[in-house]
Amino acid sequence: MSALEPRDAGVETGTAGDAEVRGGTESAVESGGVLGRTYRALSVGIVSVVFLIAFEATAVGTAMPVAARELHGIPLYAFAFSAYFTTSLFAMVLSGQWADRRGPLGPLAAGISAFAAGLLLCGTAGSMWIFVAGRAVQGLGGGLVIVALYVVISRAYPKRLQPSILAAFAASWVIPSVVGPLASGSVTEHLGWRWVFMGIPVLVVFPLALALPAIRLRASGPADPTAPVEPYDRRRILLALGISLGAALLQYAGQELNWFALLPAAAGVALLVPAVRGLLPPGTGRAARGLPSVVLLRGVAAGSFIAAESFVPLMLVTQRGLSPTMAGFSLAAGGGTWALGSYVQSRPRLEPYRERMMVGGMVLVAAAIAAAPSVLIEAVPVWTVAVAWAFGCFGMGVVIASTSVLLLKLSAPEEAGANSAALQISDGLSNVLLLAAGGAAFAALGGGAVGAVHDAAEAGAAGSHPGAFAVVFLPMAGVALMGAWVAARVRTKA
Repeated sequence: MSALEPRDAGVETGTAGDAEVRGGTESAVESGGVLGRTYRALSVGIVSVVFLIAFEATAVGTAMPVAARELHGIPLYAFAFSAYFTTSLFAMVLSGQWADRRGPLGPLAAGISAFAAGLLLCGTAGSMWIFVAGRAVQGLGGGLVIVALYVVISRAYPKRLQPSILAAFAASWVIPSVVGPLASGSVTEHLGWRWVFMGIPVLVVFPLALALPAIRLRASGPADPTAPVEPYDRRRILLALGISLGAALLQYAGQELNWFALLPAAAGVALLVPAVRGLLPPGTGRAARGLPSVVLLRGVAAGSFIAAESFVPLMLVTQRGLSPTMAGFSLAAGGGTWALGSYVQSRPRLEPYRERMMVGGMVLVAAAIAAAPSVLIEAVPVWTVAVAWAFGCFGMGVVIASTSVLLLKLSAPEEAGANSAALQISDGLSNVLLLAAGGAAFAALGGGAVGAVHDAAEAGAAGSHPGAFAVVFLPMAGVALMGAWVAARVRTKA
């Protein structure tokens, strides 16, 4: 697909465009921005959805080790994470097709419902396999929701407000990143880990009540109501199944570290290669200018950063003797600087410099990842990681929000769902693959099994040592630095 001229999705659909006054004159009603009277209910509703997802992501990670031990499922621990990512990859493609053909209301409602159902299944699980199944259901819901939200933004908000609502998405992670682990730890200690999972679905009622009526009013139905509705692309759905299964096989092979693991690894690659080529924009693999580079950059940034961040608390606990709580809080400031970076990119006067900001953001990410293992040297103070990670999160805030803004600018309204799905697939798949690669390298150099790294005592017994951590962080810093080159190619013209 060729890169398209930036356009206001609302003008095309007749929804947000009705609030955009023709001839360049802005209406007084809309002048209030995303929290003005026109958009207030919609903005609060969809940001509340993101807030819940953020709270779940930060809180559940604290309770999951306790759940795995109680369910005698430490050997399956890593699958509780990978099950979410693999099913979400399939759901993203399905959500994109559903939203493009019928509007985002259906996949958003179904996604929130599935997300809540998965949490309840986890909270009532009697075995680890049931728990993993609950995480898989959560992944289906999360994949449906995230793509549908991008379609809502592309249709309901005019172009000038899209950076602001995306910045609000980033800001909604600040409180959960600080409060989530503490709240989850308290609930787990006093009430039990099950209540961490079973309590969150109660909070779904508010965003449903607030967001769905507003979406029905401003972004329901197909982008062009007069055009015939195209049938679902079964080939893309089959490719989505292939990418999910292939990612799961590679994740499994990365944990086994034996010659027999080569079979599932080969099968995973055989499924992934055609699926990725069919689901991502042509030219993504070679960083073609415009939309392909935007999609590739999202994966490079997210995958390198998340893969490195996953090992920071373990490094601080096993190598510098911090408590798990203090190690986790060493990353807390990143939530605020991430939101700050997202806010900075949303400023209208900085729009002409967006590409330069993205290059600078990736340089900050690479520098933060490279600086983190410096604390393996005893003379380096542990707060070095907190400072480095704060700068890295600022860069991520700039880059992640900017890729979302550029994707919407380069997508026609009827393509917003498919392209948003491609962006999220790049994000999720990169997370799975780089986590698998980092975990395999870590284990190969004596770091212990990936499924046990959240237990400090077991990690220490496994014989983790500085080299095992360095072999994770330094390659990820290289991947992030490559992202700076990709960011320089997001312009449609040289």
